[in-house]
Amino acid sequence: MPTLPDLVIANGTVVNAFGRQRAHIVVRDGRIEQLLDAAVPAPDAQRTVNAAGLLVVPGGVDGHCHVAQVTGSYATLDDYRITSTAALWGGTTTIIDFGIPRDASETPLEAVRNKKELARQSRCDVALHGAVISWDETVPGQLEQLAVEGVRSVKMYTTNRGTTMADGDTILKVMREMVRLDGLTYIHAEHDPIIADCTQQHAENGLIGIEHLHHTRPELAEEASVQEVLAMAEYTGAPVYFVHQSTPGAVDLVTEARRRGQQAYSETCPHYLTLDDTVYDSRFPEWYACCPPMRSAETVAALRGRLAAGAIHTVASDHSCYDLAQKRARTDDIRFMPHGLPGVETRMPVTFTALMEQPGARVEDFVEVFSAGPARINAVPGKGVIAEGFDADLVIFDPAEQRAVDGATLHMGTDFSPFDGRVLGGWPAVVVSAGRVVLNGHTFHDPGPVGRYLPRDGFREHQDAVHKTAPAAANFATL
Repeated sequence: MPTLPDLVIANGTVVNAFGRQRAHIVVRDGRIEQLLDAAVPAPDAQRTVNAAGLLVVPGGVDGHCHVAQVTGSYATLDDYRITSTAALWGGTTTIIDFGIPRDASETPLEAVRNKKELARQSRCDVALHGAVISWDETVPGQLEQLAVEGVRSVKMYTTNRGTTMADGDTILKVMREMVRLDGLTYIHAEHDPIIADCTQQHAENGLIGIEHLHHTRPELAEEASVQEVLAMAEYTGAPVYFVHQSTPGAVDLVTEARRRGQQAYSETCPHYLTLDDTVYDSRFPEWYACCPPMRSAETVAALRGRLAAGAIHTVASDHSCYDLAQKRARTDDIRFMPHGLPGVETRMPVTFTALMEQPGARVEDFVEVFSAGPARINAVPGKGVIAEGFDADLVIFDPAEQRAVDGATLHMGTDFSPFDGRVLGGWPAVVVSAGRVVLNGHTFHDPGPVGRYLPRDGFREHQDAVHKTAPAAANFATL
């Protein structure tokens, strides 16, 4: 006699990026076994969750997290247990972290392998990006081995000289390797000479405290770097992904490159969609120390418009878990402050609210940037879609429910949130990760260190496979 399925999510409105349908979701052994039309009775199961009147979306995929990161003299205060727990509280069931060499003594391959070892404590699934800071004759072999181990993307910084910055020669050579290895090049794009000169001028005039951060890293610096990197990507034929774009001009450069046939992608972050540069005149400007900085209200509004128009492909947290003591140690000089914001737990409600406030926005658009797009672009198999055979990573929520952010009650291992006090919709009510109910209302059920390391597919290999299955997925709306 067949055993009962492990879980049924009954009577919910299932929303994918490509459509929606009222359905029962049948889960067995961590995967979605069936989607059944809600017009028929829900089947029996070992556990049933009634999602009537609620939305069910794929678990979030956060393509840009920094966990247990060491940069220069600063180390974030989290570990994989903390960050993965916070991710699940926030409806994210997969995080992609970076193996960034902490100094010249750690190679790119060692950095990734060290992160893989730390990730054994994760409560949710984990994939990894590599990172290259400087080129030598060993880099091609290291990138080959990373590809064998399922790390199919490499991040490089065009700024931060002396710590993480890669020069132009290194970026171009790594791009060539990523084409050879069917990988994706990740870029933090800010023009270092402009930023270095602008920062030095402000320092000479005594305008170097945190309240001046946004003046030292102008929009031009970001857009100039995007333009230069796109030229190198066009020259090499490399697919390229720009992290945390903060200006509509940067997004437009990517859009134009795509019109020319380039494979280029824009990511932004929740803080760039909701916070403007007046935060640096606030009582606690150190809460907002990040690079790029917050932009003008006009720029923020235009960026939200690009998101609603579909020109931005993913929204990631860029989670970096520093606390206020670290932030406040050098508010007098931004050159010595740690930059980065906690955000893995608040990505879902901030993104949902920012997007759904735009005219014509649909929940399907939210699913695309929150889950489906990050999974597809980063070639993470089994994620981002509610369909038979995919991982049972699911989020149930009431889009009408609103809550205020209380930084003191969040779970990210720090003591503040840049969104503290903001009233947001899109908070998860139930989170299912690999078929396990880990969040139910305000109760978290710690599954223990069960998160899997996820080897990723080749970039073009994955895109081709998705393209071939797209017609079948489109039929979902007519179930």
